[in-house]
Amino acid sequence: MLNTICLYLLFFILIVTVYQIIVLKDIPYEIAKKRNHPHQDAIYVGGWVSLLFLNATWPFLWIWASLYSEDSGWGLQQSKEVESQTTQSLEIQLSQLQSRFDKVEQTLAEITADKSSVKPVEGDS
Repeated sequence: MLNTICLYLLFFILIVTVYQIIVLKDIPYEIAKKRNHPHQDAIYVGGWVSLLFLNATWPFLWIWASLYSEDSGWGLQQSKEVESQTTQSLEIQLSQLQSRFDKVEQTLAEITADKSSVKPVEGDS
């Protein structure tokens, strides 16, 4: 009787453990699905493949799924508002540099024109 109960308990623990491992491998996929990740199918397949490696690759799948956010893209990017402000400031700096460069070109052209109009003095050799 006790042997039968232990055998049923062993099977129950084995089934619960396998179920928990399968649920665990789906956590990165659920994160990717919630965030509307563009690679959610690859993350899903990666979860199954991670079972072959005893879930050694699972943390990398979790990081991969967590990095993407639909509103701001990948976690390494800035928000679109900050990006547009940066673009505007760079455009202003570019126009300022262009005007300064035009002034330098104009001054250089004037200096070159003045040098070509000046005749060398003979007898200074």
